[in-house]
Amino acid sequence: MPIRPEHVFLYPIDWPQVSQLVRFVRAKGRCEHCARPHGQKVFHLGDGRWWDRDRLCWRNGRGRRVQRPVENILIQGRWTPVVLACAHLNHDPSDSALHQLAALCQRCHMIYDGPEHRRRRWMNAHYRRALGDLFYGPYPMRGADWITPTPISMLDDSRSLYAHIR
Repeated sequence: MPIRPEHVFLYPIDWPQVSQLVRFVRAKGRCEHCARPHGQKVFHLGDGRWWDRDRLCWRNGRGRRVQRPVENILIQGRWTPVVLACAHLNHDPSDSALHQLAALCQRCHMIYDGPEHRRRRWMNAHYRRALGDLFYGPYPMRGADWITPTPISMLDDSRSLYAHIR
């Protein structure tokens, strides 16, 4: 997964080599949570079950063998390419200790990072409300009534808005 330009300074200088080591040497090109293979298209049912064509069996979202699905897999199934990423288990990009890194497919990475994403989304909303309270006064407990329209003086085209008054 590419690193955003504004976050490059958080990663160690040898990050490409560390990521390569974790994904392809330690994990042998498979997700460390569900065992999906990197660079292949995997047939899955959307609920975590997927067909492992190397070992000719169905697996669940944790990589364990499961029974063959009873539902119509041609209707529910779909193909998805698997891309391994090197995930930080402690959500700290500056920590490149090998025990804090895992090779995860995109599905497992999103599931693992879900709680952290929700926490950050809550913090961002909290900060926005705090800024609204700081600059626009108290806001109601429910809804987003505290969000007021941007004052004309703050708009980029404020000169053109006042042109008709002069």
